[in-house]
Amino acid sequence: MLPASALAVHPLAFTLLCVSMCVPLIAQAEAASEHNALPALGAASDDASVVGLSSGGYMATQLAVAWPERFSGLGVLAAGPWSCAQGSLRLALNQCLTTRNGAPSLDDLQTRHQRYLARDLVGKTDALSQLRAYLWHGEDDEVVEPELGDLLAEQWQGWLASPDQLRVVRSENIGHGWPVRLPSNAASDPHEWGDCHQGGGSYVLSCDEDIAGEMLDWLYPERDVSDDASSSGEESGALIAFDQAEFAAKGLADTGYVFIPQDCEAGGCPVTLAIHGCQMNEAAIGDTFIRYSGLNDWAAAHQQIVLYPQAESSMTNPQGCWDWWGFAESTWQVSPQYDTREGVQISALMAMLDRLQTAPEPID
Repeated sequence: MLPASALAVHPLAFTLLCVSMCVPLIAQAEAASEHNALPALGAASDDASVVGLSSGGYMATQLAVAWPERFSGLGVLAAGPWSCAQGSLRLALNQCLTTRNGAPSLDDLQTRHQRYLARDLVGKTDALSQLRAYLWHGEDDEVVEPELGDLLAEQWQGWLASPDQLRVVRSENIGHGWPVRLPSNAASDPHEWGDCHQGGGSYVLSCDEDIAGEMLDWLYPERDVSDDASSSGEESGALIAFDQAEFAAKGLADTGYVFIPQDCEAGGCPVTLAIHGCQMNEAAIGDTFIRYSGLNDWAAAHQQIVLYPQAESSMTNPQGCWDWWGFAESTWQVSPQYDTREGVQISALMAMLDRLQTAPEPID
């Protein structure tokens, strides 16, 4: 567990530290699959994207900066600038959730990025400049201050080749979470989602806004709706549970999930990595994010694979966060490289993407 002194710096901040995503098919997938291996699907290798909310947004940015040549788009909801924590829980709590100790310095973070570039620990600037980015923040966010989202946008403005590659969205009267447009048959359990401002138990916010659709439309502006997209996401694809043990890294749960539209079994579909935040793994909120985020509906309509890797809760990581401040390495490494190509969790996530993009073995 973290020392009480660290938690006292920001009451409730660590408890609320982040957020993210999870088809009522999860229990069915687990029962049917016995934790099968993540399948090789021959997915497209040139059009992957990574999206995430809060701590998942921080991790999504780390992936995009570490491996920009492997992605075409980045979506970040309710998070601050790349490498904001700089390997420090103190900074994570006091400069990356609130700015009680002052806002993070973009000049300092750029110096860190240049240092990583010199050591080939992140991708080349040319590759980074070609990404499309969608950045969203709720104006009433009380977990990650909106000012931090503004700094993230400023950071990306300096990296991208053209302002036309960046879309920044600010929503009034919305708090910390992932806004969704709920289907008419959605359950009404108040712990399933929030009321737009409070966040609820899962931070899936019933705001009548399809952020997933808006974000993916921006990241894939030339993608058409599939000819057989009349069915909903749950009816036109399969959610498969897979064993994450082979991608062993500190902080990973035993089981991850991948949504595969029917036509994507033949290969050629792009992949979106959907990175959940703290307290939002399947163990904490079940299938709420996957069912209601809107990602699967868009994926089914546009033939997109969605990968939902899962972090685990533990004594050292009680909230089930992804590593955006160095906890997975700082116990044994003087200068943790969690936000680089050498980061253990980044390496595991990229290995999962590699697997999906590998051609399946031919059947004899």
